[in-house]
Amino acid sequence: MESSQSPNVVAIIVAGGSSHRMGFDKLMVPLAGQPLLSHTLRAFEDCAVITGILLVCDPLREGEFRDLSKRYGIKKLLACVPSGQERRDSVWNGILAAGENADYLAVHDGARPLITPRLIANCIQAAIQYGSACLAEPVADTIHRANGKKVLTETLSREGLWRMQTPQSFRRSDLLEAYARLIQENATATDEASVFLRIGKQVFIEEADDWNFKITLPRDLALAEIIFSGRKKGTL
Repeated sequence: MESSQSPNVVAIIVAGGSSHRMGFDKLMVPLAGQPLLSHTLRAFEDCAVITGILLVCDPLREGEFRDLSKRYGIKKLLACVPSGQERRDSVWNGILAAGENADYLAVHDGARPLITPRLIANCIQAAIQYGSACLAEPVADTIHRANGKKVLTETLSREGLWRMQTPQSFRRSDLLEAYARLIQENATATDEASVFLRIGKQVFIEEADDWNFKITLPRDLALAEIIFSGRKKGTL
């Protein structure tokens, strides 16, 4: 049951990916002087509304990630949860591990190290107000559809289109219900908002006003380095 005072908010950090598009282990790659994953964990550690962190990862890497958390002072880490074959399965394991004492869950990609405590808090406060909330930014580029031969076939309107980010935050009971149905139907989804929409529930957008892209390609690291440097100097 949700507390009459401050709700219990558990972060589920999904860090079980293969990094196949990167070509090397991106979670431990050096970024601004320390491993990439440590930046992600630090943002949630420093966010006052987060009461605990669950790190969903390959069981073979649990020792490595626990050492990293200890080295960088991550005291809110509750447990390392075994990842699943797909992202769907990993998040489901995290939801179950959070337990009934968790009022809200904030699911975040481990490979989004630029997230800030302020953006996390904004997303969670919106979820507390509306029941669900996802960080996102409006699509500014022109969007075309192409066929299998990479020939443009259609121009799409970008009105009302949003590029989804994480964290994505929900009441635990609602997210549990949504994922239980997803698992039961053996369906897939690329993010929690998609899972929520499948059962007819509304998702509120909390607009991200700071850098928060996912590290997917090597070039993303170069830009992230610049942003961390700018933040340190107070210019970004």
